[in-house]
Amino acid sequence: MSSLSEMIVKVADEVWIAAALLHREHPECPDFTVKQIVQRAREESLHDSLRPGVYLHALQHCVANRPPNPGRYRMLFATGKMTRRLYREGDPSHPLRRGAKIVPEPEEIPDKYLPLLTWYFSEYATKPRARKGEDSILALRGLGKEIWADESADDYVRRLREGWE
Repeated sequence: MSSLSEMIVKVADEVWIAAALLHREHPECPDFTVKQIVQRAREESLHDSLRPGVYLHALQHCVANRPPNPGRYRMLFATGKMTRRLYREGDPSHPLRRGAKIVPEPEEIPDKYLPLLTWYFSEYATKPRARKGEDSILALRGLGKEIWADESADDYVRRLREGWE
């Protein structure tokens, strides 16, 4: 375990810490804007100044249900275009992100944030994923659409079936 002064926290871990702090401090909020997550990271001052990558990680690189570009983390879940919450095992995620990192490794974050990992696994990750009235199957709508974005559905299926006997 390490103190803040002797380690460089990875940008993805910094984003997860900021989002986890927001969730723990505001349990009534189901999600937060990317801007709120970035601001919370700025307030936490894990580095001398906020690194530019914090915004990109909160927007894209850490988001399980977005195509990897290039980050493959599953630390956040997009609930809207610019809103995020922490990812929970079982949330739909992009196929190329399967098996990717969900939480920081304990030895890679300062000791003062270790209780966030305990909180995440004992309280947050055990909450039901779907909001009241939300159909988990319908929540998958649009997932993977980039796979066939440049061709018609018929052409896509025809291409997949090439070589079948």
